[in-house]
Amino acid sequence: MSTEVDWQPALVRAKGLRLRVGRYGAGPPVLLITGIGAHLNMWSPFARLVADRELIAFDAPGSGLSQRPRRPLRMGSLAEVVRALLDELDLNRVDVLGYSWGGALAQELARRAPERVRRLVLCATGPGLLGGSPPRPLAALMLATPARYYHPRLLAFTVPHIAGGRTARDRDALARHAGERLQWPPDLLGYAYQLYAVAGWSSLPWLGRLASPTLVIGGEDDPSVPLRNARALAARIPNARLHVVNGGGHLFLLDEPENVIGVIDAFLTEGR
Repeated sequence: MSTEVDWQPALVRAKGLRLRVGRYGAGPPVLLITGIGAHLNMWSPFARLVADRELIAFDAPGSGLSQRPRRPLRMGSLAEVVRALLDELDLNRVDVLGYSWGGALAQELARRAPERVRRLVLCATGPGLLGGSPPRPLAALMLATPARYYHPRLLAFTVPHIAGGRTARDRDALARHAGERLQWPPDLLGYAYQLYAVAGWSSLPWLGRLASPTLVIGGEDDPSVPLRNARALAARIPNARLHVVNGGGHLFLLDEPENVIGVIDAFLTEGR
């Protein structure tokens, strides 16, 4: 089945950066913040299963078709870019779903602009340097380079080590969204800037002050962000709950979205 989604992309300026933004569907708004080096079209396998919500996705600075900043930004500064983007899109309050690297950025946004984040969903992510668990060595090595975005063979070789789960068990799972992943590779320096943003970053000192109700989802077989990270987040964020994807890897939102869409939808529906 095709996973193509018409995102109707547009270019929006936020904090002086030209960002590519896509919107899909109708209903209460959900801001999607994706992983390192990724672009908004990669959300399509997940997005096509979402009903009765408007999804707003964007290419992070230096990824996809978004502008790379002139100098590297830390997570706090990137969160201010996202807040400015919400202003430009006239979105006062949204649900936020952060994935992997984007989960760190989502935590920063919830910290710095709690009035903008109604509910927070953190997927395949962790608290950073303090209190988390590092990637497996081979996964860390593969994540240090954006090579997987540039050539099909490099994609096929590296991503199973990064992802684990269904992608590692079933090569057809990777093939189904390989085209989207290779479509717009990240800027090489932009990828390095994103690595810089998260290097040494930690949310551990302030997790206990996050106010938004939070759903943390972790994969049981995630070599890049081991499940211990999700457990650490859920234990420290007030009003947080944990959902474990049995056998799930780092890409569970893309290679088995049908197994998590229900729990995410139920959580976001609460309080409406």
